[in-house]
Amino acid sequence: GDILIRAGWSSVRWLDASLRTALRTETERFVEHIVRNDRSVVDMLNADYTFLNERLARHYGIPNVGGAEFRKVTYPDDRRRGLLGHGSILTLTSHAIRTSPVFRGKWVLENVLATPPPPPPANVPPFPETKGGEQPRTVRERMEQHRKNPVCAACHGQMDPLGFAFENFDGVGQWRTTDANAPIDASGTFPGGGVKFTGPVDF
Repeated sequence: GDILIRAGWSSVRWLDASLRTALRTETERFVEHIVRNDRSVVDMLNADYTFLNERLARHYGIPNVGGAEFRKVTYPDDRRRGLLGHGSILTLTSHAIRTSPVFRGKWVLENVLATPPPPPPANVPPFPETKGGEQPRTVRERMEQHRKNPVCAACHGQMDPLGFAFENFDGVGQWRTTDANAPIDASGTFPGGGVKFTGPVDF
């Protein structure tokens, strides 16, 4: 059946079977292309192209792609690069009702940097959701509140800054510029060396 996703608290979108299949196919075709053509593994992270059909191109807001067949498409801008711009990865690393800098940062640590974070300690306090009647707060603001707890800060200090790089992508991988009616802040710092970035392109 269809899965209802609330993306960025501001709109409701359907992740239907057709889109789920297209998201998976994009990533499969992309990886297959890199392997079959003996491309550099670095292309996995910074390729300026992907494989789209009309359904997925509309989802991403990319014009001039028609029909059900997948074909190689060069991105019209730098918003998406490599696997980290694929809706399959961005959806996999989100909650059903919001994005998750934690899941996204953890995915990067495990799958790209090969430095998985330690498991969470027992009795971790819940994520501070916005309560009824309160002014909506961005995911970033709520994460910063969560990190004030010293028990949470050590691990989240590694994961969250990496995950913030992808906050411009909502829970189903569509580009957005606001969260809770506030401009997205997609800046962060890599763990260890302190190298800063300002968003997904910089990242």
